[in-house]
Amino acid sequence: MLWLQVLVNGLALGGLYACIAAGFSLVWGVLNIINILHGSLIVLGGYLAFFAHQYLGLNPFLFAPFAGALMFVLGFAIQRAMINPVMMQPVLMTLVLTFGLNLFLDNLMLAGFKADYRKINLQPPLGVLEFGDIILSVDRVYAAAVGLALVGALWLLLRFTQLGRAIVAVRMDREAAALMGIDIRFTYAVAFGLGTMMAGSAGALLAAIFPISPVSSGGYLGKAFVICVLGGLGSIPGVVLGGFALGVIEAFGALALGPENAITISFLLLIALLIVRPTGLLGRRGFN
Repeated sequence: MLWLQVLVNGLALGGLYACIAAGFSLVWGVLNIINILHGSLIVLGGYLAFFAHQYLGLNPFLFAPFAGALMFVLGFAIQRAMINPVMMQPVLMTLVLTFGLNLFLDNLMLAGFKADYRKINLQPPLGVLEFGDIILSVDRVYAAAVGLALVGALWLLLRFTQLGRAIVAVRMDREAAALMGIDIRFTYAVAFGLGTMMAGSAGALLAAIFPISPVSSGGYLGKAFVICVLGGLGSIPGVVLGGFALGVIEAFGALALGPENAITISFLLLIALLIVRPTGLLGRRGFN
């Protein structure tokens, strides 16, 4: 039954991975930029939850949406002040800009928090769930459930609200959306803010499961990129599917090759997907 235990662990991890990648996919799909800053924003959200728990005693699973709300304000401001002026420039310009912002934020966190790994230690421990021979830690169940709930809320917002329809319209055809009276610049800022919100919420959940550090931001960015390629750009259901797939693949890969090779497995999967199916499982060709 070892394979079933590994499968369940991978699925639980996949729910959290979906939350990590949802904001990255949204920003990439709507603004057409690869947000290199995303991994650092995840770590920053983790630190918010860590200090909220340490000094205020707040539960990270309940605090995650509030961390996301704070990060939304930061993301909205970053887009309006720094990214918006170069939106009409070649994609390389925004890539370099977000890379520079990533370096700045990483070094700022290193100066303030050092490179030490920190993790939220819940007291008392939440324990485990047992289903016959299957054992699953409760904190991972909570993290996956909250992460999937946040991804579901994002999907509902995009599908059933006026703001969401405006974001989707800009994603599909920016010029036509502008002719319909949609404020393109404001919509870009909101979309980037939502992406930052998802990153912050994911970071808050991660801090309750894994140790966080500024030096780990690149790994989270890589996972988000792999999931988006796996599930397909511009597809929230694809992000969920990609998150589950990556979680399961990493779980079985860690069993076979050791947990230290999880990142290697992720990027080998990325290379294989780009060769076999570059549009992803649920993506579409020619998306801009």
